[in-house]
Amino acid sequence: MWRVLAARGFGGLTLRAVAGEMGATTGLVTHYFPSKRALVRHALEVLDRRSAGRPRPAEERVGEASGLVRLRAVLLDVLPLDGPGAANNRIWVGSWDVALADPELAAEHAARYRRARERMAGYVAQAQRAGELPAGPDAGDVAAAAQSFVLGLVVQALFAPEEFPPVRQVALVDGYLAGLAAG
Repeated sequence: MWRVLAARGFGGLTLRAVAGEMGATTGLVTHYFPSKRALVRHALEVLDRRSAGRPRPAEERVGEASGLVRLRAVLLDVLPLDGPGAANNRIWVGSWDVALADPELAAEHAARYRRARERMAGYVAQAQRAGELPAGPDAGDVAAAAQSFVLGLVVQALFAPEEFPPVRQVALVDGYLAGLAAG
């Protein structure tokens, strides 16, 4: 399934393509996934679990740090800074079209992004208490803006990797956070 997703995206994720990749019959695949929607749902669930369990190098480097340092690490770990990060982001961005066309999948995506914002909001609140960020803005709003910024940067980096190499992506995140800190 992953090779099909990586090569063809969610539009090309068909029962026939998965069966072909597995060297199995379509009938065998439909035994487990009676429809393309069931296959897509499964792919999103597996992607979510893989994303939750994947290494987060920036967060691992900061150890027990909190506040702005931790927020920076979370944002950096979203970016396509290496091959696996780019592949995961291509799959996630590709899933948006499928999710937007299905209210139930859209609600599940919205919940994923909400959980990520809530986590970021906790780091924003820590940074505000520590004086690293201005205390005035609502932590949830700051987290929503940071998430929007980094997801937009993901899209830019996927479409124009030569214009947004890893070093520039990191510099843009650092500039964004410096702007937040300056108030």
